[in-house]
Amino acid sequence: MGTKLWRGLIGTTALGWLLAAGPAVAESKLEAPKYGGTLEISTVNATISALSFDSYDWPWKHNHDTGQVYEQLFAADISKAKSRGGKFSLIPDAYVPTELIRGELAEKWEWQENPLRLVITLRKGVMFPEKPGVMKAREFVADDVVFSFKRLASSPKATKNYFDYIKDVTAPDKHTVVFEMNQFNAEWDYRFGYGYYSAIIPKEVVDAGASNWKNVNGTGPFKLTDYVQGNSNTYEKNPDYWDKETINEKEFKLPYIDKLVYRIIKDEATRITALRTGKLDIMELVRWQDVETLKKSTPDLKWNRWLATSGTFLAMRVDTKPFDDIRVRRAMNMAINKEEIIKAYYNGNAELFAYPQHPDYGAYFQPLNEQPASVQELFKYDPAKAKKLLAEAGYPNGFTFKTQVCSCSADHMDLIPLVSAYLEQVGIKMEIQTMEYAAFLSAMTTQTNAPGYFMNNGHTNPTTTIRKSFVPGQVWNPSQWNDPKLTARMEAVYKERDEAKRQAELRAMTTEMLDNAPYVWLPTTYNFTAWWPWVKGYAGELRAGSVRPGPIYARIWIDQDLKKKMGY
Repeated sequence: MGTKLWRGLIGTTALGWLLAAGPAVAESKLEAPKYGGTLEISTVNATISALSFDSYDWPWKHNHDTGQVYEQLFAADISKAKSRGGKFSLIPDAYVPTELIRGELAEKWEWQENPLRLVITLRKGVMFPEKPGVMKAREFVADDVVFSFKRLASSPKATKNYFDYIKDVTAPDKHTVVFEMNQFNAEWDYRFGYGYYSAIIPKEVVDAGASNWKNVNGTGPFKLTDYVQGNSNTYEKNPDYWDKETINEKEFKLPYIDKLVYRIIKDEATRITALRTGKLDIMELVRWQDVETLKKSTPDLKWNRWLATSGTFLAMRVDTKPFDDIRVRRAMNMAINKEEIIKAYYNGNAELFAYPQHPDYGAYFQPLNEQPASVQELFKYDPAKAKKLLAEAGYPNGFTFKTQVCSCSADHMDLIPLVSAYLEQVGIKMEIQTMEYAAFLSAMTTQTNAPGYFMNNGHTNPTTTIRKSFVPGQVWNPSQWNDPKLTARMEAVYKERDEAKRQAELRAMTTEMLDNAPYVWLPTTYNFTAWWPWVKGYAGELRAGSVRPGPIYARIWIDQDLKKKMGY
């Protein structure tokens, strides 16, 4: 193998030249797991029901609702998580650091050159369970990977150019898959290995109707046994699941719990009450406003504080007036006292600058104090300069514009009046349109969103955070940014095999987009996760892939004796 290519691939992922990954091994001295019980969770997406049970629809939330049932080629190695004595929080929404990747359905993989291709050896003996009316029990094979990939890539809803780097996917035998590449892509492991749409779905499920939750059937640790929109998802243990975990030199079959239930509770006060009274075992997203009260009323709860993996902003459509003028966009940033929002609204529980790159991304992230002065001034409150810029742009008396916001976010519903009040002080008035989630999302995906669009957007990973937000034709581009030069630079980043060079270019591109101010950049909040002491094998981890908590839940157990002792 050529030295340059070898270094590039290793720089992209610490998987190495030839890799194998067996069942996860926990190194720390944990309690011996106990089997049985039901785990009741209010997830990070506490108010949003499943968008679709079929990855062919390209729903961002697919893994969240099906990742307990459908598995993928790669996942995060939970033996390296904090709950197992490791250093990884497993908080990022869709970023698995190179040293954290393990094979899930992939047993080992090897890069080959001339032609460039990835050869994946699959695990043997992994079974799809029987699903009456859908399929008989059978072994997972290479054809399932080929079928899932080709079906996904053919979807009319597929992200533009997402799989252009792949020439073909073939199955030379039952347990080998070959990805032939047109060119190198820095996200090769993410896009179909552990990405948002990477689920391996058998053809029998598709034939029966993959969008119907009753037909969902995969190789994972749980089976989806009930779904009530707006209320709950219920999963039960797959007794034939293949994976195991080694704790204190003893092997344990997964999963530990018998049942897993997502509770969709739209009212925040009701969620808090459910946690406080023990009806919820875990509440993955607690806003800072409720933390101190809960700590006083329910001191037994355990906690984890984490910086949000999505940035909050007011997107301005640059293809509409007055937002086609950079002076207006910069003025709106300067008109808002972001430091005051952190102190007075978030009570200090937010970071001024943590988007579009996340501080956890290491060398991809460049702190605000290292950014040029033109970027730094966008985060300083300067209403006088804001008015001056507005006058120069031809709006000395300000203007009025429409902004859409989703009622699904309590934080946004509280925050947007504050933003509106700041803007009003420099003569800018917002007409706020509150929308339910489905209509709100549709407005952006169909590019019919209002001139103002108040949202948060997941960081995803260091490359995708720029591509999905500022490349034309992407779903998550509410400002409708379209710069051919930036798009060309993004394409070049994906082809670059040297990670250090990618990091430098992405830092430069991030600075450029910050300076262009297509958004009013707002602080990034800290969130909290709370759980009861009877929840074991857990330290607040949230994702083992792209918004995919399934492997984490499979490794949680319930100390039912402790729960009874505590009176629940």
